[in-house]
Amino acid sequence: MDTPLSTIAVVGLGTMGTGIAEVLTRAGREVIGIDISEAAAARAITTLEAATARSVARERITEEERRDILARFRTFSDLQAAADADLVIEVVPESYEVKQQVFRALDGIVRPGAILATGTNALSVTRLAADSAHPERVLGLHFFNPAPTMKLVEVVSSVLTAPQAVAAVTDLAHQLGKEPVAVGDRPGFVADGLLFGYLNQAAAMYEAKYASREDIDAAMKLGCGLPMGPLALLDLIGIDTARTVLDAMYAESHDRLHAPAPILKQLSEAGLTGRKSGRGFYTYEAPGSGVVVRDALTPLDAAGTGAAAREVRSVGVAGSGTMASGIAEVFAKAGYDVVLAARSLEKAETAAARIAKSLARSVDKGRMTAEARDETLARITPAGSLDAFAEVDLAVEAVAEDLEIKQQLFATLDKVCKPGAVLATTTSSLPVVACARATSRPQDVIGMHFFNPAPAMKLVEVVRTVLTGDDVHATVREVTAKIRKHPVDCGDRAGFIVNALLFPYLNNAIKMVEQHYASLDDIDAAMKLGGGYPMGPFELLDVVGLDVSLAIERVLHREFRDPGLAPAPLLEHLVAAGCLGRKTGRGFREYARR
Repeated sequence: MDTPLSTIAVVGLGTMGTGIAEVLTRAGREVIGIDISEAAAARAITTLEAATARSVARERITEEERRDILARFRTFSDLQAAADADLVIEVVPESYEVKQQVFRALDGIVRPGAILATGTNALSVTRLAADSAHPERVLGLHFFNPAPTMKLVEVVSSVLTAPQAVAAVTDLAHQLGKEPVAVGDRPGFVADGLLFGYLNQAAAMYEAKYASREDIDAAMKLGCGLPMGPLALLDLIGIDTARTVLDAMYAESHDRLHAPAPILKQLSEAGLTGRKSGRGFYTYEAPGSGVVVRDALTPLDAAGTGAAAREVRSVGVAGSGTMASGIAEVFAKAGYDVVLAARSLEKAETAAARIAKSLARSVDKGRMTAEARDETLARITPAGSLDAFAEVDLAVEAVAEDLEIKQQLFATLDKVCKPGAVLATTTSSLPVVACARATSRPQDVIGMHFFNPAPAMKLVEVVRTVLTGDDVHATVREVTAKIRKHPVDCGDRAGFIVNALLFPYLNNAIKMVEQHYASLDDIDAAMKLGGGYPMGPFELLDVVGLDVSLAIERVLHREFRDPGLAPAPLLEHLVAAGCLGRKTGRGFREYARR
């Protein structure tokens, strides 16, 4: 184990194995590619040739460097070719039987000092090691797809793994330009351990017909800044692979959030495994293609019901906080006359001043002209009472996330607003129907959940209750499009789409820290580098506010009664201690006071 890892065998030349081989050859390693399928080996060579040709065309490498890279990659169909390897990385199918067969064979082939690594993302490294003749040299080396571009590598050690082996592959990962994270042996490790629970919940949400596949994916991309929606990502990963990972996670955790959604089994057993088969949650142009084509489930009409929308020319926004001023700014910029009402005229004028500052920044950055700014501000009328909403066509409340306060406000809107006005709540977690029932016109009430900061975030969750009129739903969808936002339809249940999928994931990250499985920094790095998340879970929790996060977790737990959704005790303790995140200077991390 003291020798440099200069000759590396990769067993299994599928997409991941080929990607790992490319990373290694580009880093100057001699790579022995092994696959029982000559066709797979040929595809691996073709893929490497194409990838290096693109690099030459983009002037990232020279033609001579390309020839050297290709010369360092040799393919074989027999495991005996691994005899001289310093490190063997197996990337064969996720099956104990298949992987154990490979490891047993390698025991009789490789030299004593060689390291054996499994690329599993779901199976127990300890179990694989224990079945080996030399368990001390077995570890996990989990790359992420696509391996050439994804920075994260999880280095997984079991209780049997020699520290020298871990050190050697960690050094190798650094030399490959990757970011290694050391983790213990449990299904899913860090990144997949958090990711697959979220993907499973999204599949269950779709299976329950709560929202369309397009709306679920759009909500998570636009609401959380994720590179892909969960259902599209399941298709990319492979629905059969996801089911295997979740089965392994559930076997250890017995957490219902990890119990594979039945639809994953149905699709897998039907051979609808995602992109690789040409069909999964979506239908693709051809097997292996990423191009989605229309199918029977593709929405024909973005407007939904086809009901005639009501005319909206003026909008009332109730509230004086950041969200209220942001929503008022959005409507005013789109050409609507806006009444911004708060508990006092002074508070309303303060909110209007906040909008003026925001628009001034847009002018300074060249995003709008001074003339457009002045026209926008002229459309906003601050008011110290909801009485000013007498003639608005749409009233949007953005007050405190407290059901009693919202119900009182809706009772007032019911008295003040003209017949036919649409009444909308921006709640992120409370029941919309409870607001509707505080009025004599529940058919006119709907949820319109903007995301913070409202001027920048494109998503609006449109939440209709069982009492909401079709024309009200059509009106809000039409208005949302006019203010250049993307509407997604949701039913009236806790968390809607985004928070119902986001907060269990955040809660599970906290549980990982509670169990001393990984550090805050390693978890944040794993999700940013391995999952493409714009922020790690603990960065995000501190930005959102731990008190806000706890409140949402409690609402989700109360609604769905799932023990896995119970707020992590560490979150409750931090909130009780007044450590609420960036706004207090301390949450999961400490921040400099402004």
